[in-house]
Amino acid sequence: MKKIKTRDRILNTSLALFNSLGEPNVTTLLISDEMDISPGNLYYHFKSKGDIVDELFKLYEEEMVDLLAVPGDADISLDQKGFFLHLLFEAVARYRFIYQDLVNILSRYDHLQSRFKRLKGKKTEAFRVICRSFQRQGMMVIDEEQLEAVCEQLTLTACYWSSFDTLSHLSDRESVDPGRGVYQMFHQIIPYLTPSEREQARLMSRDYL
Repeated sequence: MKKIKTRDRILNTSLALFNSLGEPNVTTLLISDEMDISPGNLYYHFKSKGDIVDELFKLYEEEMVDLLAVPGDADISLDQKGFFLHLLFEAVARYRFIYQDLVNILSRYDHLQSRFKRLKGKKTEAFRVICRSFQRQGMMVIDEEQLEAVCEQLTLTACYWSSFDTLSHLSDRESVDPGRGVYQMFHQIIPYLTPSEREQARLMSRDYL
């Protein structure tokens, strides 16, 4: 079995602690204790907790940029939308410490604000591309103003669902379920789908619960 590098172990341990305890409640000493390494060994790889947060955000950012690159000319099916949303919420769940205290994180690490804003814009654009694909295929009836409002609502849900889901399951911080987010996202577009697509979307959304 290939041995995991200490640097990667630090990132994996930090991510698990940030997600379970909240990033503000985790110190570099706690991380090194959890790993059973000296603080000096940790500081050899990362000079501060901020450097760890930066690297984890970079990994999340790279994953999201790849996922959100939805081809503008693609004919997207409801199945593909469901798969896309599931991957999106899985990524958010893996890095949920970012979203569980989003304003606080971005206030204390203000250099991440512009990068998060770009990601937010890419989310909105990905939802716009998917809705326009549905329009082209005759699956969705929606005017331009409604489309923009729905895409903003989908973006809002993508950004804040993790916090809402955590508040709904405070007894178990590990209970964040991507499927519940997918279900909510489907129901935001269902009113604008044609009758046959509407019923299919309802049935599909239930499969994620």
